[in-house]
Amino acid sequence: MAVIFDPLRGRTRPEASHTDEELIDVLTGTSGAVETTEWAVLTGAGMSTDSGVPDYRGPDAVPRQPMTLQTFLSHPEQRARYWARSWVGWPRMRSARPNAAHLELAQLPVAGIVTQNVDGLHQAAAQELGSDSPVIDLHGSLDRVICLNQGHMFDRDWVQRQLSELNPDFAQVVGIDPIDVETAPDGDVDLEETSDFNVLDCPLCGGMLKPDVVYFGDSVPPARLQEANRICDEASGIVVLGSSLAVLSGLRFVRAAAKASKPVVIVTDGPTRGDELADYRSISRVADFVHDWASRAEPGVQANPRR
Repeated sequence: MAVIFDPLRGRTRPEASHTDEELIDVLTGTSGAVETTEWAVLTGAGMSTDSGVPDYRGPDAVPRQPMTLQTFLSHPEQRARYWARSWVGWPRMRSARPNAAHLELAQLPVAGIVTQNVDGLHQAAAQELGSDSPVIDLHGSLDRVICLNQGHMFDRDWVQRQLSELNPDFAQVVGIDPIDVETAPDGDVDLEETSDFNVLDCPLCGGMLKPDVVYFGDSVPPARLQEANRICDEASGIVVLGSSLAVLSGLRFVRAAAKASKPVVIVTDGPTRGDELADYRSISRVADFVHDWASRAEPGVQANPRR
């Protein structure tokens, strides 16, 4: 398996540049320091930890090597390895629900949300609350499966049922309970014995199936990237919530904002790859910060009770 270089190696947690109250004054336009409330929001795994979805680089994160696109494509055994681990992890991932931070962010009048997460929780929160703010799944979503041959799209629950029929005794053989396992941010689990797992091919053309997510070494689809760029370009500033910005696909938006002299706000409790670009930096927990931001929002926007 390819070894993925950690771009955060050697970086340390910075000091907060301002108090959270001062940052929220900036976000709500009451400070006078920044003449905008038109914020684009970029979110990472730290948004979903309170929903039971672990992050990659938080203080309690287990070091791991996510599968690259090249590895997935390289051999049938690697695809069996991915799909076995994903099949075990899907029930737990599917049961995740939006937490208070998702719901409170959905209530805020932001220009749009670009998320690096693949758990679909921002969309679920927006649907629950009837939010009009657009949400872009920059890295795709685990609830969709795509055929790499013809582009056919399938519902992940349907794929799960087919895989269960192809592998009726797999959980018993490996001695694992899908309900009790700890999933990773991309929905799979640590599992070693996977070579006997039967993989599903596209039922329409026999092509290779993969989750409709952007693997390491893969590229964000052009149309999706264009829409994310539009949101960030039209906004007057960018707020990063719960992302280390270790992946270039997210960091590029911060770099573009800084280059355009737009204010950059970063909120996460660890170091990020964009700290030197931040005009405003908080090291608070994302959930606490978003709650305080929503509580200070314009009249008519009410923060949800903490869950």
